[in-house]
Amino acid sequence: MSKQKKSTQIYIVLGLGSSGRSAARLLKSEGKNVLVLENNSNEKLINISNKLKSEGINVILLDEPLHINNFKPWIERISSIIVSPGIDWEHIALKELRVENISINGEVELAWQRLNHIPTIGITGTNGKTTVTNMLNHVLKMNGLKTDMGGNIGKPLSTIALENINKNHDELNWLVLELSSYQIEGSPNVKPTIGIWTTFTPDHLERHNDIKTYYEIKRSLLEKSSIRIYNSDDKYLSSKRKELPQGIWVGTHAQSYYSHHPKFWVDQKGYIFEDQEKLFHTSRLRIPGNHNLQNLLLVTAAAREIGLDHSEIAESINSFRSIPHRLEFLEKINNLSFYNDSKATNFDSSITGLKSILSPIILLAGGIQKKGTYVPWIKQIKKSTNGIVLFGLSAHNLKKILLRSSYEGEIIVTKNLEQATIAAIDMARKNNSKSILLSPACASFDQYNNYEERGDHFKKLVKKYGLFK
Repeated sequence: MSKQKKSTQIYIVLGLGSSGRSAARLLKSEGKNVLVLENNSNEKLINISNKLKSEGINVILLDEPLHINNFKPWIERISSIIVSPGIDWEHIALKELRVENISINGEVELAWQRLNHIPTIGITGTNGKTTVTNMLNHVLKMNGLKTDMGGNIGKPLSTIALENINKNHDELNWLVLELSSYQIEGSPNVKPTIGIWTTFTPDHLERHNDIKTYYEIKRSLLEKSSIRIYNSDDKYLSSKRKELPQGIWVGTHAQSYYSHHPKFWVDQKGYIFEDQEKLFHTSRLRIPGNHNLQNLLLVTAAAREIGLDHSEIAESINSFRSIPHRLEFLEKINNLSFYNDSKATNFDSSITGLKSILSPIILLAGGIQKKGTYVPWIKQIKKSTNGIVLFGLSAHNLKKILLRSSYEGEIIVTKNLEQATIAAIDMARKNNSKSILLSPACASFDQYNNYEERGDHFKKLVKKYGLFK
């Protein structure tokens, strides 16, 4: 390629979210000619756009759905297109660009090309991956290893890549990455040293269309991992054991419970074993729920593969606390406990929350309902709650579902989370409930930018209204 042609090459980043901004800055730091295309336009995006422009990065707010015509002015000059996770990997515009033999990569793939010399742990799964990522990163850091954590939580991987360059490659020992199905499908060359698959249930079907596609995307990460760790307690994963790539299995029951013995397991007295070697007691973990014992086993298996002694793992687990928005205990007021489980954006995750805390519970749920069966969720609601307050876009539909199922508890529909919190506190005191749980079982985008913003709002509301009688 001639110098002149190379100088006119352009890298187009799709999306002005955190991943898109990070990818643009990473490319700009390497002297690349960068253009960001964003199909929306509002005051917040205009401010972000102006900030990037001040850094020498071109931005166009299209204010229309993405279309192949948006790329036509640069079609002969495009070196690569970088896609943010929120943009459908099978978008018609991307399909048409592939026909033109234009290179298309996900943001994680872009960053990975600059970080693939660092040992990496890739953690995926429908539920549990955020807790496992945080817990494992905590264990490694507490034992003196230099790590960074990101991907689907915390920092975009492109930010980690840029920071790594700016530190003059002050070497990390491990990258600990949470990877969503959206990120995996756009990153075919990401090959972790250790891959962890936490759970699998139907989710994101509005994007992936069917469970088989969703499963194959998740599976692909494990296939490319050198060491693989699976959760035996997950029924779907266990049913696929014969066809999954060989790996380490963990489970919360005694070995005799399983048709295939897991390598890491828990005996009836609560001790974790590695094969027949006793490691430490599960009481070291201070966060509730059987699902968190599964998470602990996955973390323990990975830490042992990395080379940590069981006593080192136990000591660091003792200081791990729940992560924000995932069954996060807020406070106890007049014998009523408040929990923020805003990260429960699907029915299965909400079921886990309902199973894990003291009942009877007043549940706050609602938002944008995802595809997937709600029958097990309703069944758990009947067991664990004596009242439910619904809010957001799906509130009336969820009420219909509850009424059809002959739910006997009180149901209140409200417009928003503030009204729901006030109603839940009143309901809990009237019904002698033990806990109030925000575990929405729905996405947050009808009223919030993300589940974190929803959870932070709930925490403020509990402080504001929790003492009222």
